[in-house]
Amino acid sequence: MNLLKFQQGNAKLGKNIFTFSLPAGHSCPFASECLSKADPLTGKLTDGPETKFRCFAASAEALYPAVRKARWHNFELLREAKSLDNMAALIISSLPKKASIIRIHVSGDFFNEQYFKAWVYVAEQRPDILFYAYTKSLNYWVNNILSVPDNFKLNASEGGKLDAQIAEHGLKFAKVVYSPEEAEALGLLIDHTDEAAYKTGQSFALLIHGQQPKGSKASAAIKDLKARGVKYSYS
Repeated sequence: MNLLKFQQGNAKLGKNIFTFSLPAGHSCPFASECLSKADPLTGKLTDGPETKFRCFAASAEALYPAVRKARWHNFELLREAKSLDNMAALIISSLPKKASIIRIHVSGDFFNEQYFKAWVYVAEQRPDILFYAYTKSLNYWVNNILSVPDNFKLNASEGGKLDAQIAEHGLKFAKVVYSPEEAEALGLLIDHTDEAAYKTGQSFALLIHGQQPKGSKASAAIKDLKARGVKYSYS
């Protein structure tokens, strides 16, 4: 059987967290301020019309063909599965045997509601695993908010087309900031380990990171963080 590909940890998360990813941008129907896509064949990067800061995951796909290939493998298998039941069965059969914590989507997002509900079902069936995700697909979350089990921690990723739903429904959120001072002014702690995403119920900030478009405000912020010796990168 052709299974989905999971990864074990990274520089930010450590080896105790498994991750699952889809192609950045291509699977993100409600992305806006961070919308970027790497061409599936060439890896050429394209930013969206409202991009303020480039998605770090899209940059990784542009640089590393193997990463790009693995994420498209996952996306194609899920789209072929089509139904909620088939997607859930595929996910469950692909789960790493040793996983106790899984981050859904280091890149990518819930590309339709059936797919979101498939992960809800998977979390219900595997209460021994803690699942968590950042998402801009807030309508799918809100539509199913009473069905999301306690072992499925969701974080609204600010900067999408549906941001108004964050305040409207009191959703926990993560906001990308350009400096520690910006986070402090907003009353948000900066998370460097992802623990705020799956351990607490408090909203939090993430420092801008990844390759940014030349001449952009985000690029200038990266330059400033480097000059000041502020940790922002996890490579």
